[in-house]
Amino acid sequence: MNIWSELKKPILCLAPMEGVTDVIFRQVVASASRPDLFFTEFTNVSSFASEKGRHDALSRLKIAPSDPPIIAQIWGKNPEHFSELSGNLKSLGFSGIDLNFGCPDRHVNRAGGGAAMIKTPDLAVECIRRAKASANGLPVSVKTRLGFSFIDEWKPWLSTILAESPSALTVHLRTRKEMSKVPAHFELIPDLLALRDELSPETKLLINGDIKSRAEALRLHEDFPRLDGFMIGRGVFLNPYCFKKTENNSPYSPSKSELISLLQTHLNLFDKENAERLEEGNRPLSFEPLKHYFKIYIKDFPGASELRAEMMNAHSTSEIRKILEKSPFINKSEEP
Repeated sequence: MNIWSELKKPILCLAPMEGVTDVIFRQVVASASRPDLFFTEFTNVSSFASEKGRHDALSRLKIAPSDPPIIAQIWGKNPEHFSELSGNLKSLGFSGIDLNFGCPDRHVNRAGGGAAMIKTPDLAVECIRRAKASANGLPVSVKTRLGFSFIDEWKPWLSTILAESPSALTVHLRTRKEMSKVPAHFELIPDLLALRDELSPETKLLINGDIKSRAEALRLHEDFPRLDGFMIGRGVFLNPYCFKKTENNSPYSPSKSELISLLQTHLNLFDKENAERLEEGNRPLSFEPLKHYFKIYIKDFPGASELRAEMMNAHSTSEIRKILEKSPFINKSEEP
């Protein structure tokens, strides 16, 4: 079964984000309000193909019970390595394979992967074909940008991708050069739809960039009903309940207590994952990256910035729990 055909329009996805959408945070989002489809962090095909790097690659491909349906997002530039990893993903429990041709990270681009693939379209085509040939029936999709340096790259580049008939194509409506410094180019959506309809009408077309909530996605879908779906990326930092359904399709506004409870869930999941790693004889998780998430939960109430500053000096989840327990800003009533 093709997961892209099973899901109803509009398909709402949590965008894959390096250092963010790991197995822990996906469970946090699922406990708040899960999207229709999850993606993993970026997994390097060449890491999987090497004895030294395979363990790290497999850790990125770990699936939690709340994850399915989930797509493995993979990147690199070696077609043989795309083939090798793609051939293993069905047995790992994935519902599809997504090739990352859009990551703007300079280290990834210097290695020839991510958005750098836009500059090597023949290589990108070969990687798609090798992934599809080895996918064991899993649908193969692509996530990319409009171009590398210039907006007018979009038509030849996306034509190249659509000619390969991917199951789905997600377009971040900016170039690599633009990063996220300019508004997404929503004005190009009609042209993208026309190109998809001309070259590969069976391909699902999704849009990414400046979409912060289910409500915004539904409004866009009213304007462009032929779009198949939307990805929310940075919007999850503004509101981890961004996928939550409401009666009038308005954005859901979580209370302070809901956000604090979700933070506690995050801490518990971190400890659980860490314990499992130690039991398996692996290195413990680093606590420092966990601090990047604090701004999601501790915000928009008097004393939030002071509380976050105190939390940033902590060195363990137990310290964070003690800080929260003693904080007058947390224990203060939410009532005016």
